[in-house]
Amino acid sequence: MELLSVIVAIYNVEPWLECCVRSILEQTYTDLEILLVDDGSTDGCPALCDRFAREDPRVRVIHKENGGLSDARNAGIDAATGTYIAFVDGDDWIDAPMYQEMITALREEGADLCACSYKQIRRDGVKDDSTGKKTVWEGQDMLMVFLLEKDEYQIQNAAWNKVYKRELIGDLRFPKGKLYEDIVYTTILLSRIKKGVYLDRAFYNYVIDREGSIMNRGIRKNIFTDQIPAYEEKEAFLRKIGRDDLADVHRYFFYKRLLIYYRTLHASKDPDRKKYCAWIRQRLKQDEGEMGRVYSCPGASPNEYKKMKIFLRSATLYRMVMWINEKVILPVKTRRRQ
Repeated sequence: MELLSVIVAIYNVEPWLECCVRSILEQTYTDLEILLVDDGSTDGCPALCDRFAREDPRVRVIHKENGGLSDARNAGIDAATGTYIAFVDGDDWIDAPMYQEMITALREEGADLCACSYKQIRRDGVKDDSTGKKTVWEGQDMLMVFLLEKDEYQIQNAAWNKVYKRELIGDLRFPKGKLYEDIVYTTILLSRIKKGVYLDRAFYNYVIDREGSIMNRGIRKNIFTDQIPAYEEKEAFLRKIGRDDLADVHRYFFYKRLLIYYRTLHASKDPDRKKYCAWIRQRLKQDEGEMGRVYSCPGASPNEYKKMKIFLRSATLYRMVMWINEKVILPVKTRRRQ
């Protein structure tokens, strides 16, 4: 067996940490080093981490000053000695066969990276649409599928549903001090692989709407200060490596997100909504000359282009059309299907 380094970035997740770490200790793949990176927690996490290290020699603890998720993960990568590297968030947990199945797939296919699907854990239930199917891609085909955001492949930006060969990561590190740290990081790694594997088995348990979680906060300033710049950096990277075709695919989905953000902000009570709505209108208006090219890329929908044309003509008209579509047209279509 080859050593797998599992890096857990931890910051004030005391109520959930026991479940998280126990799920890693109970993996059927036992050749592990578990790096618990305490990122300056102010609750009981530091003591819990030390207790886990006393209980199991595979656990190593790194106590550090608070530097954010990226900095904590980077500290774990620097300390890791495994042939493979994986990440788990301190308030999630994983199923027992996860790493055994993923490393077996890596070995069988001679792949550099393996991703799996995940269960969405909500307060009102669990969503799991996995099929058990295995898919293998050569070269940058996995990158293409990732950018197309197909529902059947939960590759995602996230670092936590993947196992990487250590040499694939090399000296690449997460951007310190930024949110949405996975966006560019995952894109770079997927561009490097010679072969990638996807297991459509939901081994990872991702808590999606816990009170106080990032996923439960709606549109916030960091969408504009961190996420959008990361998306723009992602596009610049794709163009830098000569994949203008993939950069246009990414831009198409970026435009879709901006329209969603616009409608969400406009309907919200956010005190800065007018400023951010104006920014979105200006950003899309300045790209109007490139829309024809972008909306002809693989995976683009003609209906999405129609929406964009309406928005560019009049944001008010766009909101009216979308309201009529959601409140009148879609319900009629649903009743007819039933």
